[in-house]
Parts: sequence; structure tokens; C-alpha cells
Amino acid sequence: MTSDQRLPTSLTPLDVALTALLEGVNPVAPVELALAEALRCIAADIPGLDAHPPRDIAAADGYAFRARDLVGASSYSPLPLATAPVWVEAGETIPDNCDCVLDSDSVEMSGPLVQVLAEAIPGQGVRRAGGDIAAGGHPVASGRRVLPRHLMIARAAGMARLSVRRPRLRIVNVPGGTATADLVTESARAAGGEVFLVAATGRDAASITAAIDDGACDLLLIVGGSGVGRTDTAVTALDARGKVLAHGIALQPGRTSAVGRAGKTPVVVLPGAPDQALAAWWTLGLPVLDRLSGRRRRSTLNLPLARKIASSVGIAEIVLLERKQDALVPLAVGELSLDAIARAEAWLAVPAGSEGFAAGTRVDAYLLRE
Repeated sequence: MTSDQRLPTSLTPLDVALTALLEGVNPVAPVELALAEALRCIAADIPGLDAHPPRDIAAADGYAFRARDLVGASSYSPLPLATAPVWVEAGETIPDNCDCVLDSDSVEMSGPLVQVLAEAIPGQGVRRAGGDIAAGGHPVASGRRVLPRHLMIARAAGMARLSVRRPRLRIVNVPGGTATADLVTESARAAGGEVFLVAATGRDAASITAAIDDGACDLLLIVGGSGVGRTDTAVTALDARGKVLAHGIALQPGRTSAVGRAGKTPVVVLPGAPDQALAAWWTLGLPVLDRLSGRRRRSTLNLPLARKIASSVGIAEIVLLERKQDALVPLAVGELSLDAIARAEAWLAVPAGSEGFAAGTRVDAYLLRE
């Protein structure tokens, strides 16, 4: 593709561009990371855990008993004991032949005899073996994003590291798109990528090409310079170092986006405007990152639309949505203001062959706030 042919006369359908971009893309090899580093990464296969707790433990401070020995005990008919019961602190192992814990108010220790003033049922005041983590369980399922609550389970099980997939993303910031590059960088990190942000020294093709060459990665994103203006040379730079699969995507916003390859590495060229870059990131970049990380499925919200969505046939349009009560309210369609982006809780893409959705139609929208 030459510099005077950067934008095709017709737009490539979004699904066609994505299929070409994903061809040959497979999950990266798992790595073992310290728990704090594994946060937000995508879990790989993790061996089954031992039961936790390994034995019955006290759930509260009190006296350990066997429940069947306390049948009939009450404040009106105290049960005298020949020997004092064993006191256990919360978290301590329950003694053998005991299956319940009574608090101190249920045991009278001040008289000449120890007396029990209440019955109990097996398991009362006890956390059973395997009650927190069943034997063979996992802190997080393979293909799921590691969240703080998963790290809690891993720490409780005595784990110091987790097996995760963390694809390497290289983001080249073309001058003029710093705010957008930062936005995409933060979004990619939140999705589990290891991100390296570099700045091209200029908007010319040679400067962008040099930035492309400066380091290996699993996914390359170029932010800015995707249009047809005199200083828009990102696609020309990609063509010089790899292959342009499509330039000009039937996507609104984001029509000037491009996809390609640099060697075997998938490349997405994002426009410099935040709304256009996000549209291309959500529909092209993020699916590649999901494939590389082995992520099973992004979180979705299935609710009816509060209002009709009208869309142009022939181009996929991004819709921003806000949840109100039990419905999704469209905030913007195709043209996305910064305010709408900030307020949105979910998004969806209206397929190019659709004229939109009627009010009341249930849709699966991708969550922006997990």
C-alpha cells in the first residue's frame, strides 16, 4: 500500500477485519507471577488445592463439646459435667470427638460443678474441614480474570504465586494522541495485559517505523495517524514493516482504523480521537487480547432497552448504555462524547446488517465497570 492509497475506496466490514486479525493468534504461554502481580491477569491452569481448613476449627471463642452429650440441657435443667470442657479460640482446631462450640454464657463455671445451660447441634460454632475451600478447588477458574477476592483464597491456601497468561502489548503513541494513548494503556492493563508505552519521535513514517521496531510484543497498537491527512502516516509505517490487512473499517466511530501484521504480531492502528480509539479498541484490539490471554468471556449485562436504537445499515455502530432500574438507556449511538464515555456502564455494537433494536429488546451489552 503506497502513501497515496492509505484509505480504501470501500470500508472493510468489522467482522471481516476481526477475522483476518485473529487468524493464527493463540494464547500465550502461562507464567508464574507473585500474587500481587497476578491481579487482573487471566488465570491459566492451576492445580487443585487442599481442603481449607484442613480440619474442623472453631468459628468463635467458646467451649468444645459433642452435641449429642448435651441433649436436654437448659437454664432450667442444667447439665452437670464431671470434668471441665476444653476452651478453644476462634481458628483453633476442634478437639477429637467434639463437633460443636458453645459460648461462655452457655456454660456455668462459677459453682462447685461445671454446668451446661444449653443444647447444641452438630456444627454449631464450627467451621467444617473444607468449608472455605473444598479439596480440589481452585482460587480462580482458568480463563477468568484474577480479582482481589481470588487472591484472598490463594493466600488462605498458602499460595505465593499464580499461573496466569499476561500478553505483552506495545503501544506506540504518535505525537498528538497522548491522552488517547494513556486511555488505551490503562484499559489494556485493566484487561490483563503487560503494557509498554513508547512515543514516536515524530508523525512522519520513519519515526513511527522506528518505534514499531523497538521491541517484541504479542500485540502492537499504534495510536494516532490513522487518517488520510498529510501528517497521517501510521498505516504507511505499518506497510513498511509488515502487512496491512485492512484500512478503513465499517465502524462508527473509528472508520479510519486499520489492522495488519508486523511479522507474526497482530497490529491495530487506532485513531487519535478518544471515542474513535475506544471503538476500535473494544471491537478489534480487545478481542485479540482476549484470545492471547485465553480469557473465556467478557462480562455482559442482559437487559431490555429503555428506548429504541436506530442505526445505519452497512456500518457497525457503537452504542453507549447506562443502567436505570431494570433497563439499559442508550446514551450515545455512533457519536460518542467524552461525557457519555465517562457515564457509560456498558456498550454494544449494532451489527452492520441491522437497522437497530426496538425498545424492550433484550441485548447483551459488555460491561465497562467490572
